[in-house]
Amino acid sequence: MNKPTTPARSSSGSRQPTSPAGQAARQFRSVCHSFCTRIRGLSIRKANTITDDEPTRLGTGMIRFEFFDDGWDFNDPNRDDLDSYLAQLERVGRQKLPQMIQKQAEKGRPVSCLVNNPFIPWVSDVAEILGIPSAMLWVQSCASFSTYYHYYNELVPFPSEHEPEIDVQLPYMPLLKHDEVPSFLHPDTPYPFLGRAILGQFKNLSKPFCILMDTFQELEHEIVEHMSKVCRPIKTIGPLFKELGSPNTGNYTSESNAIRADFYAADSCLEWLDSKPPQSVVYISFGSIVHLKQEQVDEMAHGLLGSEVSFLWVVRPPPKELNVEAHVLPQGFLEKAGDKGKTVKWSPQEQVLAHPSTACFVTHCGWNSTMEALASGVPVVAFPQWGDQVTDAKFLVDVFKVGIRLCRGDSEGRIVPRDEVERCFRAATGGPEAAEMKQNALKWKKAAEEAVAEGGSSYRNMRDFVEEVVRISSHAS
Repeated sequence: MNKPTTPARSSSGSRQPTSPAGQAARQFRSVCHSFCTRIRGLSIRKANTITDDEPTRLGTGMIRFEFFDDGWDFNDPNRDDLDSYLAQLERVGRQKLPQMIQKQAEKGRPVSCLVNNPFIPWVSDVAEILGIPSAMLWVQSCASFSTYYHYYNELVPFPSEHEPEIDVQLPYMPLLKHDEVPSFLHPDTPYPFLGRAILGQFKNLSKPFCILMDTFQELEHEIVEHMSKVCRPIKTIGPLFKELGSPNTGNYTSESNAIRADFYAADSCLEWLDSKPPQSVVYISFGSIVHLKQEQVDEMAHGLLGSEVSFLWVVRPPPKELNVEAHVLPQGFLEKAGDKGKTVKWSPQEQVLAHPSTACFVTHCGWNSTMEALASGVPVVAFPQWGDQVTDAKFLVDVFKVGIRLCRGDSEGRIVPRDEVERCFRAATGGPEAAEMKQNALKWKKAAEEAVAEGGSSYRNMRDFVEEVVRISSHAS
């Protein structure tokens, strides 16, 4: 492309090594720009070697970061209020983004497309004013997208204050029990601000010329085709993490995933995994945001010991904004586990899931982790908490047939006891159920690899997207 395609990113990105926006950016095979706030830029700079106005290699392409001031001090308490912060980001961003785009044009780097995530839907307004095409990057499942779409447009009944336990039937989807609907849509959700933030994009859905989605056609083809007809054209371009430099494709390098937003040092867990037999280790990680109750951590630990399986457990320090105590493992836990167990603060998840010693993945079922598990051919133990995690768990267990459910989510309001944990871990690592899940997981791994290979569905969709941007830009100039 002669013109760079420019993803727009908010400052509230993931703590994973490369965020979905960054993963998408590296697919364009050219110089991309990522616009983000200066506060967000501080963490990116600390975790990487970023030079002002200089491109940084990402995969086989390049990305250039541009930072702007969101107008608030670093310690401003309003940052903890997502409603307030997104409103502030919009006020400032509507002014700053056009200026930054103009600056790029003056440097001979005209922006040809703006790609935004659902938390900053106003970017499509800016694009429309400037006469630039825009696209939305959706980093949850198409099933979740369909659920939010039907809720926003009031097309089918959803749980309400009067009928809190109503089930939801959507086109080309299995019946969703009330606790399998994204929890942000429930009237009693403790996180209504997240629901408002996600639903905000659906107000502007007529403006992006397409929706880029981190899934692949073969995984959700009926839902994708239906939503493309009733909504905007959907281009599946996932799994984004596998597109370039994935360990599963045999060309993984540290430079491929060079852009990081965390400060955790690499651990020796890969060497530890090397010492274990094939498909013998339970990998446990609940992402960077989910924080379990201490009592649940205790039961999980005792269940692990009782199951006698080997395990790699990521025990992260909690995010400061949660204002909670760090988890403490039961006294003597690691001593009892011995060489069968290892705990770390951070792990290179893509490489851990690709490791032959990994038997299953105990996960909160966030979509990033869901895609990584499916594309790596690893069965899961589903331990969802809230949001789209409960919907992802439904599909992992009942549709994709690669998982065992350990809980139904936060709304269940219970601590899963150690005997259930033990029984679940044993079932996931040995016996006919484990063998069937592994067989299904390997089927999805093959489908994911074919999707991103040259000529595959995601490969073609990304190529078509770039060609369409070039075509629109040519007509506009």
